[in-house]
Amino acid sequence: TTYVLQGTIHNVTHLLEGFIEGLNARRPALFNIYSVCQPEHGVADDASRLQSKLAVESRAYPLLRFDPDAGSTWADCCDLDGNPARDQDWPSYTINYLDEDGKEATMDLPMTFADFAMTEGRFRKHFRTAPRDTWNENMILLSEYLELDGDDREERFPYLWAVGKDDKLLRVIPSDELVTSTEERRDHWRLLRSIAGSEGAGASAQAADQVRSEMAQKLSAVIMEMAGGGDINVGGLATGSSVGGGNGSGAAPEGYEPVWIDTPECTACDECVDINPKIFAYNDKKLAIVVDPRGGPYRDIVRSAEKCTAAAIHPGTPPDPGEKDIEKFVKRAAKYQ
Repeated sequence: TTYVLQGTIHNVTHLLEGFIEGLNARRPALFNIYSVCQPEHGVADDASRLQSKLAVESRAYPLLRFDPDAGSTWADCCDLDGNPARDQDWPSYTINYLDEDGKEATMDLPMTFADFAMTEGRFRKHFRTAPRDTWNENMILLSEYLELDGDDREERFPYLWAVGKDDKLLRVIPSDELVTSTEERRDHWRLLRSIAGSEGAGASAQAADQVRSEMAQKLSAVIMEMAGGGDINVGGLATGSSVGGGNGSGAAPEGYEPVWIDTPECTACDECVDINPKIFAYNDKKLAIVVDPRGGPYRDIVRSAEKCTAAAIHPGTPPDPGEKDIEKFVKRAAKYQ
C-alpha cells in the first residue's frame, strides 16, 4: 500500500503537510498535484491559484490524504481535511448583480462542477446562454435538477446563473455531457465521504458518550444516596440534559476558551471562511467574525489561524480534547494565542 496525497497550490498548508508525511512514510508515496495549464484550460496567466481553489470547491479535484499508517480502517486512513463544506454536496458562493430595477443584489449559489467549468475556456462549447424571453417554469437550477429521479427530469431543463457584462443575471444552459460530469463529481464526493466516515457519525458517537456519562453520574449519585439512607430520587434518572445543539459535541471541557478574532484587523482574504464557513463568516462590513466556535473541528481553527494574512485569529483551546491528533494542533496553535 502507498501513501497518497492529492493537493493544489492554493491549499499550501495541506500540501506541505502531505509532502512531509509522505516523505517520512516508510512506504512508497504518491503526490498528485492539480496543475493549471493556462493556454489549454483557457484561463488568464495569473489565474492558477484561483482555478486551483475552484477545482477543489467544485469537487472537480477534492483534497485527499491516504495514510495506511494512520489506522486499521478506511476511515482512519482517509483524510478529507481542507475541503470546504465537507458535510454537503457543494459549497456555496455569492454573486453580485443588478436586479430589474437597477439595484444592487446578491444571490448565494452552490459551487457545482459545471460552475467551475463555466470559468474555463476549454469547456466553452458546452454552454449556451438562454435568451430572457425563453425563460420558463420548466427550467430548474442544475443542483436541484440533479436531486430529481430520472422520470422527474423529463421536460426539465437545468441551468446555471451567471452575470453578464451589464451586471444583469443570465441563465446558462449546460450540455448533457456536462450535466453527467457534474453528477459524477457529486457522486464521487459522496463516495469519498463515505470512505472517510461522515461528520454525522462522529457527532452521534460524541452525543452517545455524553448520555452514557450523564447516566453514570446520576446512577452513582443514587447509589450513594441509598448507601446514606436517604430517599431515592428515581425521577432524576430521566431528567438529564437533552442531547441537542447543532454539532452534538456535548459540553465544553473545563477551562475552555473559544476561538476569537481581532475583527478590525481582518483583510478579507477569504482563508478562514473557505476552510470552514460554519465557524467563520463575514459581517456586513466584509470583516471576519466567529459565528460558531464549535462549528467544526479544532484543526480547522488552527489552519485558519496559520493562513490568516493579518494574524488576527486566536485559536483558544479545543472544544473536544478527544479530537484526532489534538496534541499536534494545540502545539501549532500556541504561537497564535
